[in-house]
Amino acid sequence: MQIRVGNGYDIHQLAVGRKLILGGVEIAHEKGLLGHSDADVLTHAIMDALLGALSLGDIGHYFPPTDDKWKGADSLMLLSQVNHLIQEQGWRIGNIDSVIVAERPKLKPHLGEMRDRLAVILSLTPDQIGIKATTNEKLDAVGREEAISAHAVVLLTRN
Repeated sequence: MQIRVGNGYDIHQLAVGRKLILGGVEIAHEKGLLGHSDADVLTHAIMDALLGALSLGDIGHYFPPTDDKWKGADSLMLLSQVNHLIQEQGWRIGNIDSVIVAERPKLKPHLGEMRDRLAVILSLTPDQIGIKATTNEKLDAVGREEAISAHAVVLLTRN
């Protein structure tokens, strides 16, 4: 098979006293995402999509929350390691499409910077990375502003 597709999903609770980091970009907000690492749901969803495309498990297998080594880790650094792993397997990223689901803050002004940071880490051109933002129309935990989630799909091609 010369192509593989993977999908990823992540959700983290919002909490006072945490930084809000999405796609490697720190965004001013009264709450941030709670998690063992920096809890960057967009980057985590992309990592899970990359790993899933090659049946390599999920990020918890490689960066377990029970290991203090990963406490507060920069998710872009973790993404770089996952990208190296897929390259070692003989694959490269064709493109990524993703969506962040959050009621607040408004993310549209930050999407370009997120795309650019991810492109640098993954050695891609910005047009290979799609990032959209939407709300949950005040439904469920995301809609009540208790959490932020992200979905990602990746296409891998054989080197």
